[in-house]
Amino acid sequence: MSLNLVNYQKKAREAVQAFWGNREAARQKQIESGKADQGERAGVTAGKNMDGFLALVLDDVVRANGLARAQFHQQRTLLTLPGYFRPTKLWDLLVTYKGQLIAAIELKSHVGPSFGKNFNNRTEEALGTAHDFWTAYREGAFGKQPRPFAGWFVLVEDTPKSRCPVKAQSPHFPVFEEFEDASYLKRYDLLCQKLVQEQLYTTAAIIASSRAAVKTGRFVEISPMSGLKTFVSSLAGHIAAEAARVD
Repeated sequence: MSLNLVNYQKKAREAVQAFWGNREAARQKQIESGKADQGERAGVTAGKNMDGFLALVLDDVVRANGLARAQFHQQRTLLTLPGYFRPTKLWDLLVTYKGQLIAAIELKSHVGPSFGKNFNNRTEEALGTAHDFWTAYREGAFGKQPRPFAGWFVLVEDTPKSRCPVKAQSPHFPVFEEFEDASYLKRYDLLCQKLVQEQLYTTAAIIASSRAAVKTGRFVEISPMSGLKTFVSSLAGHIAAEAARVD
């Protein structure tokens, strides 16, 4: 069965437009209500900014590649999975079929002006989530089933601050060479590649987009290894394989 990825680029551009549009709409709404959050938080607290990417995954990857009858869980009350080091973990999207977990996906965003501390927080969260997830799987938390797909995706604001070289401070031992003077976009690229290399996620991806993309939906990939095409191709392949197995 050949993979169906025909609409993913168009859907991705629409998702980018919706991301920036929803952030601005949330900010304006809070200003009008007189209860605006400080700084960039006003655009974050709306909670619907990444919904366009959920639609991309569901319509152009899962349904289009053989699992149209799968259950797609997006409501908060249905998005938890059992953990190993904690009772449960809340995901952004779960796909199940005939009682088996097919895919669990995290969708993140990182908008400036603060990149340093927030990048470290995103990294630690991604590592912890993956370790907990696969340990729970090993211990049978999801039942006896084939290995599910675990995906991690992040949209990062494309600005001079996220693209400029950043010094890594390590007074006792040298940092790995690839991190020397790496921008935050490059750090995210390396993070995604290493998450997959170490088998912590089936696929991890980053795209970068500026606020002006609210009009165009334009985004860029940092490298083929961590690009959106790699993410959707990997997920589509997993879905097609599962469809062939369970039907």
